[in-house]
Amino acid sequence: MTGRLRGVALALACLAGLASPAVAQDYPTRPIHFIVGFAAGGPNDIVARILGEWLSNHMGQQWVIENRAGSGGMLAAGQVLNSAPDGYTLMFVAPNNAIGTSLYKKLPFNFIRDSVPIAGTLRLANLMIVPPDFPAKTVAEFVAHAKANPGKLNFASSGNGTSVHMSGELFKLMAGIDIVHVPYRGSSAAYPDLMTGKVHVMFDNLPGSINFAREGKLKALGVTTAQRWPSTPDIPAVGETIKDFEASVWYGIAAPKGTPAPIVEKLNKAVNAALADPKMVARFAELGAVPMPMSPAEFGKLVAEETEKWRKVVEFANISVD
Repeated sequence: MTGRLRGVALALACLAGLASPAVAQDYPTRPIHFIVGFAAGGPNDIVARILGEWLSNHMGQQWVIENRAGSGGMLAAGQVLNSAPDGYTLMFVAPNNAIGTSLYKKLPFNFIRDSVPIAGTLRLANLMIVPPDFPAKTVAEFVAHAKANPGKLNFASSGNGTSVHMSGELFKLMAGIDIVHVPYRGSSAAYPDLMTGKVHVMFDNLPGSINFAREGKLKALGVTTAQRWPSTPDIPAVGETIKDFEASVWYGIAAPKGTPAPIVEKLNKAVNAALADPKMVARFAELGAVPMPMSPAEFGKLVAEETEKWRKVVEFANISVD
Protein backbone atom coordinates (compact mmCIF):
# COMPACT_ATOMS: atom_id res chain seq x y z
CA MET A 1 0.00 0.00 0.00
CA THR A 2 1.39 3.41 -0.95
CA GLY A 3 1.81 6.16 1.58
CA ARG A 4 -1.11 8.05 0.03
CA LEU A 5 -3.40 5.01 0.27
CA ARG A 6 -2.33 4.43 3.85
CA GLY A 7 -3.27 7.99 4.60
CA VAL A 8 -6.68 7.61 3.00
CA ALA A 9 -7.29 4.37 4.91
CA LEU A 10 -6.27 6.00 8.19
CA ALA A 11 -8.54 8.96 7.52
CA LEU A 12 -11.49 6.68 6.78
CA ALA A 13 -10.82 4.71 9.95
CA CYS A 14 -10.79 7.90 11.98
CA LEU A 15 -14.04 9.06 10.40
CA ALA A 16 -15.64 5.69 11.18
CA GLY A 17 -14.55 6.02 14.79
CA LEU A 18 -16.07 9.47 14.98
CA ALA A 19 -19.25 8.43 13.20
CA SER A 20 -20.55 5.99 15.82
CA PRO A 21 -20.90 8.55 18.65
CA ALA A 22 -22.42 10.99 16.18
CA VAL A 23 -24.95 8.40 15.02
CA ALA A 24 -25.81 7.57 18.61
CA GLN A 25 -26.16 11.25 19.49
CA ASP A 26 -28.69 11.81 16.70
CA TYR A 27 -30.43 8.45 17.18
CA PRO A 28 -33.33 7.97 16.78
CA THR A 29 -34.26 10.11 13.79
CA ARG A 30 -37.25 8.02 12.68
CA PRO A 31 -39.75 5.60 14.28
CA ILE A 32 -38.43 2.46 15.96
CA HIS A 33 -40.21 -0.80 15.13
CA PHE A 34 -40.61 -3.00 18.20
CA ILE A 35 -41.48 -6.53 17.06
CA VAL A 36 -43.56 -8.77 19.36
CA GLY A 37 -43.78 -12.43 18.42
CA PHE A 38 -47.35 -12.93 19.63
CA ALA A 39 -50.83 -11.66 18.90
CA ALA A 40 -52.17 -8.34 20.17
CA GLY A 41 -53.81 -8.50 23.59
CA GLY A 42 -51.46 -11.09 25.07
CA PRO A 43 -49.06 -10.42 27.97
CA ASN A 44 -46.01 -9.71 25.78
CA ASP A 45 -48.04 -7.25 23.72
CA ILE A 46 -49.43 -5.53 26.83
CA VAL A 47 -45.96 -4.97 28.30
CA ALA A 48 -44.49 -3.90 24.96
CA ARG A 49 -47.16 -1.23 24.50
CA ILE A 50 -46.75 0.15 28.01
CA LEU A 51 -42.99 0.35 27.63
CA GLY A 52 -43.21 1.59 24.05
CA GLU A 53 -45.49 4.45 25.07
CA TRP A 54 -43.00 5.68 27.69
CA LEU A 55 -40.05 5.38 25.32
CA SER A 56 -41.96 7.19 22.55
CA ASN A 57 -42.58 10.09 24.91
CA HIS A 58 -38.97 10.27 26.12
CA MET A 59 -36.88 9.44 23.03
CA GLY A 60 -38.51 11.83 20.57
CA GLN A 61 -39.60 9.14 18.12
CA GLN A 62 -42.53 6.75 18.05
CA TRP A 63 -42.02 3.14 19.10
CA VAL A 64 -44.27 1.23 16.70
CA ILE A 65 -45.45 -2.09 18.15
CA GLU A 66 -45.74 -4.76 15.45
CA ASN A 67 -47.22 -8.18 16.19
CA ARG A 68 -45.73 -11.06 14.20
CA ALA A 69 -47.38 -14.15 15.66
CA GLY A 70 -46.41 -17.68 14.71
CA SER A 71 -44.11 -20.59 15.56
CA GLY A 72 -43.79 -19.63 19.22
CA GLY A 73 -42.27 -16.26 18.37
CA MET A 74 -39.69 -17.71 15.98
CA LEU A 75 -41.16 -15.91 12.95
CA ALA A 76 -40.66 -12.57 14.68
CA ALA A 77 -37.14 -13.51 15.73
CA GLY A 78 -36.22 -14.38 12.16
CA GLN A 79 -37.60 -11.10 10.89
CA VAL A 80 -35.67 -9.01 13.40
CA LEU A 81 -32.39 -10.90 13.12
CA ASN A 82 -32.46 -10.49 9.33
CA SER A 83 -33.17 -6.76 9.46
CA ALA A 84 -30.65 -3.93 9.19
CA PRO A 85 -28.55 -3.56 12.38
CA ASP A 86 -29.27 0.15 12.71
CA GLY A 87 -31.35 0.30 15.90
CA TYR A 88 -34.65 0.81 14.11
CA THR A 89 -35.92 -2.78 14.30
CA LEU A 90 -35.87 -4.23 17.80
CA MET A 91 -37.21 -7.40 19.31
CA PHE A 92 -39.30 -8.15 22.39
CA VAL A 93 -37.38 -11.02 24.02
CA ALA A 94 -38.90 -13.62 26.35
CA PRO A 95 -38.14 -17.20 27.45
CA ASN A 96 -39.46 -18.55 24.15
CA ASN A 97 -36.30 -17.21 22.51
CA ALA A 98 -34.13 -19.23 24.90
CA ILE A 99 -36.36 -22.30 24.63
CA GLY A 100 -36.64 -22.21 20.84
CA THR A 101 -32.90 -22.74 20.41
CA SER A 102 -33.25 -26.39 21.44
CA LEU A 103 -36.94 -27.00 20.73
CA TYR A 104 -36.94 -26.06 17.03
CA LYS A 105 -34.64 -28.31 15.04
CA LYS A 106 -34.49 -26.36 11.76
CA LEU A 107 -34.16 -22.72 12.75
CA PRO A 108 -32.36 -20.58 10.14
CA PHE A 109 -30.68 -18.61 12.91
CA ASN A 110 -28.97 -18.97 16.28
CA PHE A 111 -30.51 -16.45 18.64
CA ILE A 112 -27.49 -15.91 20.87
CA ARG A 113 -25.04 -15.72 17.95
CA ASP A 114 -27.20 -13.52 15.73
CA SER A 115 -28.57 -11.02 18.27
CA VAL A 116 -27.24 -8.24 20.45
CA PRO A 117 -28.68 -7.95 23.98
CA ILE A 118 -29.93 -4.47 24.82
CA ALA A 119 -31.72 -4.57 28.16
CA GLY A 120 -33.74 -6.59 30.60
CA THR A 121 -37.18 -5.21 31.36
CA LEU A 122 -39.36 -7.26 33.72
CA ARG A 123 -39.45 -10.45 35.75
CA LEU A 124 -42.74 -12.14 36.54
CA ALA A 125 -44.44 -15.44 37.17
CA ASN A 126 -46.87 -17.48 35.14
CA LEU A 127 -50.29 -18.15 36.61
CA MET A 128 -51.87 -21.60 36.59
CA ILE A 129 -55.48 -20.88 35.62
CA VAL A 130 -58.49 -23.11 34.96
CA PRO A 131 -62.12 -22.52 33.91
CA PRO A 132 -64.28 -21.09 36.71
CA ASP A 133 -66.34 -24.28 37.02
CA PHE A 134 -63.36 -26.68 36.90
CA PRO A 135 -63.72 -29.22 39.76
CA ALA A 136 -60.26 -28.60 41.25
CA LYS A 137 -59.74 -25.63 43.59
CA THR A 138 -56.07 -26.29 44.40
CA VAL A 139 -52.95 -27.54 42.65
CA ALA A 140 -53.15 -30.80 44.62
CA GLU A 141 -56.78 -31.33 43.59
CA PHE A 142 -55.86 -30.65 39.95
CA VAL A 143 -53.10 -33.28 40.07
CA ALA A 144 -55.47 -35.80 41.65
CA HIS A 145 -58.13 -35.08 39.02
CA ALA A 146 -55.59 -35.44 36.19
CA LYS A 147 -54.33 -38.75 37.57
CA ALA A 148 -57.91 -40.02 37.74
CA ASN A 149 -58.42 -38.98 34.11
CA PRO A 150 -55.16 -39.74 32.26
CA GLY A 151 -54.99 -38.24 28.78
CA LYS A 152 -58.43 -36.62 29.07
CA LEU A 153 -57.30 -33.14 30.16
CA ASN A 154 -55.40 -30.69 28.02
CA PHE A 155 -53.38 -27.56 28.61
CA ALA A 156 -53.40 -24.53 26.32
CA SER A 157 -50.38 -22.42 25.48
CA SER A 158 -49.47 -19.34 23.49
CA GLY A 159 -47.50 -21.51 21.08
CA ASN A 160 -44.81 -24.17 20.92
CA GLY A 161 -41.68 -23.23 22.81
CA THR A 162 -43.16 -20.39 24.86
CA SER A 163 -42.75 -20.17 28.62
CA VAL A 164 -46.49 -20.88 28.79
CA HIS A 165 -45.95 -24.17 26.94
CA MET A 166 -42.82 -25.18 28.84
CA SER A 167 -44.32 -24.33 32.23
CA GLY A 168 -47.04 -26.84 31.38
CA GLU A 169 -44.51 -29.45 30.23
CA LEU A 170 -42.48 -29.00 33.40
CA PHE A 171 -45.63 -29.28 35.53
CA LYS A 172 -46.68 -32.41 33.63
CA LEU A 173 -43.30 -34.03 34.23
CA MET A 174 -42.90 -33.08 37.88
CA ALA A 175 -46.50 -33.92 38.81
CA GLY A 176 -46.37 -37.25 36.97
CA ILE A 177 -49.58 -36.65 35.01
CA ASP A 178 -50.71 -37.15 31.42
CA ILE A 179 -52.23 -33.97 29.97
CA VAL A 180 -52.22 -32.97 26.30
CA HIS A 181 -50.66 -29.79 24.92
CA VAL A 182 -52.83 -27.58 22.67
CA PRO A 183 -50.88 -24.65 21.14
CA TYR A 184 -52.58 -21.41 20.07
CA ARG A 185 -51.34 -18.36 18.17
CA GLY A 186 -50.87 -16.36 21.35
CA SER A 187 -52.50 -16.45 24.77
CA SER A 188 -55.34 -14.13 23.78
CA ALA A 189 -56.50 -16.70 21.23
CA ALA A 190 -56.69 -19.40 23.91
CA TYR A 191 -58.77 -17.54 26.48
CA PRO A 192 -62.24 -18.05 24.91
CA ASP A 193 -61.69 -21.82 24.87
CA LEU A 194 -60.27 -21.81 28.39
CA MET A 195 -63.19 -19.82 29.79
CA THR A 196 -65.71 -22.21 28.23
CA GLY A 197 -63.86 -25.37 29.27
CA LYS A 198 -62.81 -26.55 25.82
CA VAL A 199 -59.29 -26.61 27.27
CA HIS A 200 -58.69 -27.20 30.94
CA VAL A 201 -55.65 -25.28 32.15
CA MET A 202 -53.07 -22.72 31.03
CA PHE A 203 -49.89 -21.40 32.63
CA ASP A 204 -49.99 -17.88 31.26
CA ASN A 205 -47.87 -14.83 32.07
CA LEU A 206 -49.35 -12.77 34.90
CA PRO A 207 -49.94 -9.58 32.85
CA GLY A 208 -52.31 -11.43 30.53
CA SER A 209 -54.06 -13.62 33.11
CA ILE A 210 -54.34 -11.85 36.45
CA ASN A 211 -57.31 -9.64 35.53
CA PHE A 212 -59.33 -12.63 34.30
CA ALA A 213 -58.70 -14.28 37.67
CA ARG A 214 -59.61 -11.12 39.60
CA GLU A 215 -62.83 -10.75 37.60
CA GLY A 216 -63.83 -14.37 38.24
CA LYS A 217 -63.73 -15.30 34.55
CA LEU A 218 -61.03 -17.87 35.37
CA LYS A 219 -59.82 -19.55 38.54
CA ALA A 220 -56.21 -19.17 39.71
CA LEU A 221 -54.67 -22.25 41.32
CA GLY A 222 -51.07 -21.15 41.71
CA VAL A 223 -48.12 -19.10 40.50
CA THR A 224 -45.29 -20.96 38.76
CA THR A 225 -42.63 -20.15 41.34
CA ALA A 226 -41.06 -21.84 44.36
CA GLN A 227 -42.47 -19.18 46.73
CA ARG A 228 -45.48 -16.90 46.52
CA TRP A 229 -45.18 -13.94 44.17
CA PRO A 230 -45.00 -10.46 45.79
CA SER A 231 -47.93 -8.96 43.88
CA THR A 232 -50.24 -11.95 44.46
CA PRO A 233 -49.50 -13.11 48.02
CA ASP A 234 -52.97 -14.68 48.32
CA ILE A 235 -52.29 -17.14 45.49
CA PRO A 236 -50.24 -20.21 46.49
CA ALA A 237 -47.04 -21.09 44.65
CA VAL A 238 -47.08 -24.30 42.63
CA GLY A 239 -43.79 -25.05 44.40
CA GLU A 240 -45.70 -25.37 47.68
CA THR A 241 -47.33 -28.51 46.29
CA ILE A 242 -44.74 -29.77 43.78
CA LYS A 243 -41.35 -29.49 45.43
CA ASP A 244 -38.69 -27.54 43.51
CA PHE A 245 -41.09 -26.45 40.75
CA GLU A 246 -40.00 -23.07 39.36
CA ALA A 247 -40.73 -21.43 36.01
CA SER A 248 -40.44 -17.67 36.40
CA VAL A 249 -40.60 -15.46 33.33
CA TRP A 250 -38.44 -12.58 32.13
CA TYR A 251 -38.72 -10.02 29.35
CA GLY A 252 -36.10 -7.98 27.55
CA ILE A 253 -35.05 -6.33 24.30
CA ALA A 254 -32.53 -7.37 21.64
CA ALA A 255 -31.32 -6.12 18.26
CA PRO A 256 -29.71 -7.73 15.21
CA LYS A 257 -26.01 -8.59 15.41
CA GLY A 258 -23.88 -5.66 14.29
CA THR A 259 -25.99 -2.93 15.88
CA PRO A 260 -23.52 -0.17 16.91
CA ALA A 261 -22.51 -0.26 20.58
CA PRO A 262 -23.31 3.45 21.16
CA ILE A 263 -26.91 2.85 20.00
CA VAL A 264 -27.18 -0.22 22.23
CA GLU A 265 -25.94 1.83 25.18
CA LYS A 266 -28.36 4.68 24.47
CA LEU A 267 -31.28 2.25 24.28
CA ASN A 268 -30.18 0.52 27.49
CA LYS A 269 -30.09 3.83 29.38
CA ALA A 270 -33.55 4.78 28.08
CA VAL A 271 -35.09 1.43 29.06
CA ASN A 272 -33.51 1.50 32.52
CA ALA A 273 -34.83 5.04 33.00
CA ALA A 274 -38.32 3.79 32.16
CA LEU A 275 -37.97 0.98 34.71
CA ALA A 276 -36.94 3.50 37.37
CA ASP A 277 -39.97 5.74 36.81
CA PRO A 278 -42.25 5.30 39.87
CA LYS A 279 -45.36 5.52 37.69
CA MET A 280 -44.07 2.71 35.49
CA VAL A 281 -43.11 0.62 38.51
CA ALA A 282 -46.65 0.99 39.85
CA ARG A 283 -48.19 0.22 36.47
CA PHE A 284 -46.17 -2.96 36.06
CA ALA A 285 -46.93 -3.97 39.65
CA GLU A 286 -50.63 -3.95 38.74
CA LEU A 287 -49.76 -6.61 36.16
CA GLY A 288 -47.81 -8.66 38.68
CA ALA A 289 -44.38 -7.78 37.28
CA VAL A 290 -41.26 -6.32 38.89
CA PRO A 291 -38.63 -4.24 37.03
CA MET A 292 -35.47 -6.07 35.93
CA PRO A 293 -32.96 -3.36 34.92
CA MET A 294 -29.77 -4.85 33.46
CA SER A 295 -26.75 -3.89 31.42
CA PRO A 296 -26.52 -5.43 27.95
CA ALA A 297 -23.92 -7.89 29.24
CA GLU A 298 -26.08 -8.91 32.20
CA PHE A 299 -29.09 -9.51 29.99
CA GLY A 300 -26.98 -11.53 27.57
CA LYS A 301 -25.79 -13.69 30.47
CA LEU A 302 -29.38 -14.30 31.57
CA VAL A 303 -30.41 -15.40 28.07
CA ALA A 304 -27.46 -17.80 27.87
CA GLU A 305 -28.27 -19.32 31.28
CA GLU A 306 -31.96 -19.70 30.44
CA THR A 307 -31.10 -21.29 27.10
CA GLU A 308 -29.15 -24.00 28.92
CA LYS A 309 -31.82 -24.47 31.60
CA TRP A 310 -34.62 -25.07 29.11
CA ARG A 311 -32.44 -27.21 26.85
CA LYS A 312 -32.34 -29.76 29.67
CA VAL A 313 -36.14 -29.65 30.05
CA VAL A 314 -36.68 -30.05 26.28
CA GLU A 315 -34.36 -33.04 26.17
CA PHE A 316 -35.83 -34.63 29.30
CA ALA A 317 -39.38 -34.21 28.00
CA ASN A 318 -38.25 -35.49 24.58
CA ILE A 319 -40.15 -32.83 22.66
CA SER A 320 -39.22 -31.04 19.46
CA VAL A 321 -40.70 -29.00 16.64
CA ASP A 322 -39.50 -29.28 13.04
